[in-house]
Amino acid sequence: MRKIIVFVGLFTVSASAIQAQTKDYNVVFDMSSKDTINHQTVIREITLIKKANPQAKLEVVVYGQGLDLVVKDKSTKSEEIQELLKNENVSFKVCAMTMQRNKVDESQLVTGVRPVDDGIYEIISKQQEGWGYIKVAH
Repeated sequence: MRKIIVFVGLFTVSASAIQAQTKDYNVVFDMSSKDTINHQTVIREITLIKKANPQAKLEVVVYGQGLDLVVKDKSTKSEEIQELLKNENVSFKVCAMTMQRNKVDESQLVTGVRPVDDGIYEIISKQQEGWGYIKVAH
């Protein structure tokens, strides 16, 4: 009986140690570039991360000159974005203030892209929650 208690105790400690080493993989990507090479880069990076870690939570926040990435009639990556958005752990958000300045409404966005009040605030909020941060640029 004593051996069983010791075994259960060791198992519990080991399981706790393993759990403590497993960190959530959450990354927010900052997209403010109109350069289609950067648009291609963020799509490629998200695709590769999802293959390596299907549980990873990834969010692209678009604002400023990056707007064309998520506007249907301007995006060169519309189909890829829609494919990525089929995964519940991937999201694309766009700054509502950027949309307003550029006279873009929600109906013009790639299907599944969601506005947020303030793109920079969205990024800062994710960082405060412990998310990693990547500025997409080359």
